[in-house]
Amino acid sequence: MITGVHTMLYTSEPEALRTFFRDKLGFTATDVGHGWLIFDMPDAEMGCHPAGPAGCETSGTPYLSFYCDDLQKTIAEIMGRWGEFVDEGSDVGYGLAAHFHVPGDCAVELDQPRYTSASRIE
Repeated sequence: MITGVHTMLYTSEPEALRTFFRDKLGFTATDVGHGWLIFDMPDAEMGCHPAGPAGCETSGTPYLSFYCDDLQKTIAEIMGRWGEFVDEGSDVGYGLAAHFHVPGDCAVELDQPRYTSASRIE
């Protein structure tokens, strides 16, 4: 089933926000390339994405993404219990992702990431 959560903060200053979380708050991170840091959180992760014209969201927009080890298996488990998926899932570069509805007419991402965060390396 779901093995964790990946949160993102869209910001007009992604480099500054990444530096703040790494240097000021002391969060460890995995560099997944091109300066994109994925921060290790207790039982969660957090990415800092650009906002505005380069990104798809405005600064300050929250985004919720759960992650799992096997996307298709987890989709089937969720569909068998309560889920309504917006899409069947696709390759989104960083992994495979699909979206499902939660109360409040929101769509949440479920993904199977290609990277392994430092906290999940044994």
